[in-house]
Amino acid sequence: MRMRILSVALAGALVTAILSGCGASGGGSNAGARGDSGSSDTIQIAVAGPMTGDNSEYGIGFTNAANMMAKEWNDKGGVLGKKVEIVPYDDKNTSEEATTIAQKIVSDKKAAGVIGHFASGVCMTAAPIYQENKIIEISPSSSHPDYSGIGDYIFRNNTIISKEGEASVDISINDLGKKKIGIISIMTDWGTNTSQIIKQLVEASGDPDVRVVAHEEVMEGSDDYTPAITKLNEAGADVVICCGMYNLVAPVAKQYKQINPDIAIVGFSNAYSQQLIELGGEAVEGVCFPVIFFSESDDPAVKAYVESYTKDFGAAPSALTSQAYDSAGMLLTAIEEAGTTDSETVKNKLYEIEYKGVTGDTKFDSNGDVDKEFVKVTIRDGKFVRMN
Repeated sequence: MRMRILSVALAGALVTAILSGCGASGGGSNAGARGDSGSSDTIQIAVAGPMTGDNSEYGIGFTNAANMMAKEWNDKGGVLGKKVEIVPYDDKNTSEEATTIAQKIVSDKKAAGVIGHFASGVCMTAAPIYQENKIIEISPSSSHPDYSGIGDYIFRNNTIISKEGEASVDISINDLGKKKIGIISIMTDWGTNTSQIIKQLVEASGDPDVRVVAHEEVMEGSDDYTPAITKLNEAGADVVICCGMYNLVAPVAKQYKQINPDIAIVGFSNAYSQQLIELGGEAVEGVCFPVIFFSESDDPAVKAYVESYTKDFGAAPSALTSQAYDSAGMLLTAIEEAGTTDSETVKNKLYEIEYKGVTGDTKFDSNGDVDKEFVKVTIRDGKFVRMN
């Protein structure tokens, strides 16, 4: 059923290496497979992501969204007559912690599935463990092209980065009319991969005047990006594509506009967060990015969701938070329609369902991926608005 990017042998070898290297005690292909909940009064869903540290907003957002979805189901009587319970795990956005958490989840044998993790590299460390133990994982955020190919229990409710990269490049060239592209990227697997994809997309634009004039890699969480900014500015960049989260985009915008107030800045959906505006202030006015979910949508279902989320948690939901909300909804719907929490049965059902959620109509393909339309968003007068 699944066209794998990684071979079964490679995925199995990776699982073995991870488990043996961490001293885990087993985890054969059936060791963690779930059956029905039996006498349990709850159906447990694990949420794994960074609950502390620089990227904690994402993990907390995932948890808030999953709890909100669970409450909606519980208010209607639960799933299969049982209460849905959300159990959060803090992976600190590190592969080491994610390995420990994945091993705990499969050892406990209580979770009907996992929503998470956040960063692609972290997801790809944990995914082979879930795959080997037949635990469903749906990442709301992983965009690395190889992630879902790890196995047929591995899903993503996010587009692969090449799709989003196309949208960011399109904004830079066609919407903003820029030709001299600068790239600043964080030194992570995601940042490196994304920057390379941007270069390839720019080269394939078909316009001989459009080119990447400079690319600078930076440490995530740095306070001073001026050395990289100076090089980009000296190279003549008229737009800079930021391959990083809001904690990169906000300080880059502040520091860059002190040097060149006219610079255009384009990001990705992982920067679409109220935190970007709070951290960047006036400097992030005009920053653009593509998003799958737009909180200012006129769609009645989206408006109701945003109002409810904002009332419960004090801020509007981000795109990735909303993808976590729909991910939890898809998993619970699959369990309900399957009539069981048996992981293989639920996994097969996930490939069949067509889910209408706040992030659009979602259908997993045979590789566990989705394809969705992007909305182009910018910041104007301190608010997110659609680009005209």
